[in-house]
Amino acid sequence: MRASVRKLVNVDLMQAPVSQPVTAKLTGAAIFLVVTVSPGAQAETAVRKLCANLSSLLRGVGFRSADGQLSCVLGIGSDLWDRVFGDPRPAALHPFREIKGVHRAPSTPGDLLFHIRAVSMDLCFELASVIARKLDPFIKVVDEVHGFKYFDQRDLLGFVDGTENPVDQAAFDAAFIGDEDPDFAGGSYVIVQKYLHDLRRWTKVPVHDQEDFIGREKLSDIEQDDNVKKPYAHNVLTNITDDDGNQLQIVRDNMPFGAIGSAEFGTYFIGYARDPARTERMLDNMFIGDPPGTYDRLLDFSTAVTGCLFFIPTVDFLDGVEPDSGLSDSSDGSLGIGSLKT
Repeated sequence: MRASVRKLVNVDLMQAPVSQPVTAKLTGAAIFLVVTVSPGAQAETAVRKLCANLSSLLRGVGFRSADGQLSCVLGIGSDLWDRVFGDPRPAALHPFREIKGVHRAPSTPGDLLFHIRAVSMDLCFELASVIARKLDPFIKVVDEVHGFKYFDQRDLLGFVDGTENPVDQAAFDAAFIGDEDPDFAGGSYVIVQKYLHDLRRWTKVPVHDQEDFIGREKLSDIEQDDNVKKPYAHNVLTNITDDDGNQLQIVRDNMPFGAIGSAEFGTYFIGYARDPARTERMLDNMFIGDPPGTYDRLLDFSTAVTGCLFFIPTVDFLDGVEPDSGLSDSSDGSLGIGSLKT
C-alpha cells in the first residue's frame, strides 16, 4: 500500500501554485548536478529534508549577492518519486527512454537534478556545495557540468543556441502543467543530456555545410528560407506541431562546457516542458529522422553520453514536504506516516 502524497506534503490547494524558476532569465554561469540516492529510510528522510529546506538554503546563499540572480530548480526522477512520495504521481513521469537510430541517445542513472544558475560561478558553486553537504553520505554524483556563457549565447560549434526559445506567456504555456494533471499543476518536466563535440572534425566542415546542418546562417543567426532548408536540418527536425498545426514548444537553457586539458568540449542540453512527450518527439526526430533516415547531421559530430528525465514540483510542494514522513508499512498494517507541518 502507498501513502497518499498529500499526507507527506502540507499543501494549500486553495492557492495558485508557485512554480520553480524554470523560465528564469539566462545567466552567465550554471551547474548541472545529477545524483543518485542510496536505498533506505535515512536517505529518503535526507531527501525530504532537503526538499523542505531548499528555499531557505537558496535565500541564505543568494542574500550574499543581491544582484547575483541565484536560482535552483530541483527535479525528481521516477524511481525516487515512488520511494519518497508514492501515489499519486505525476501523470507523465517515467524513466528516460533510450533512443536507437543511426546514433544512440542513452538512458543513464539519475534520481535528483539540481539546475543551479547565477551571474557568476562562485554562487553556483557555493549552493551546490551546501546541497551536497546536506545530502551526504546518501548520494553519489553521477554527472556534474559547469556551464558558461560563450560570447553572444553561442555554443562551442559557433552557432547561437536558443534563438527560438519562447518568452513570457508562451514560455509559461510551454513549460508548466495545467488542467491536464490538476494534482501537479504548476509543475514541469525536464530532460537533460550531455553532448560531447568532436571539434576537430567540425572545424574541417565548410561553413555552408554547417549552416545546412543547423538551418541558420552562422554569423548572423538568420534562419534559412524554407525552400533552402535541408530535411535533416536541426531546426526542421525539432520544429513539431499538434494535429491542428499549432507549434509545440519547450523551454531550453543549454550551456556550453569544456576542459582544455582533457579535450572534452560539449553542450549540456536541458529542456523543460509541460509534457515530456514534446521533447521526446524532438529527440526521436533527431536520432531516427522524420521521415526515418533524415536524422540530425549534428549527431555525426556530437555524441549524447547521458539522458535523464525528471519531474519539477512546485515551490509550494517542496516547502510543504514533511521530512519525517515515510512510505513504509508498520507492523500492525497501518501506514507509518509522520505528523504534518503546522
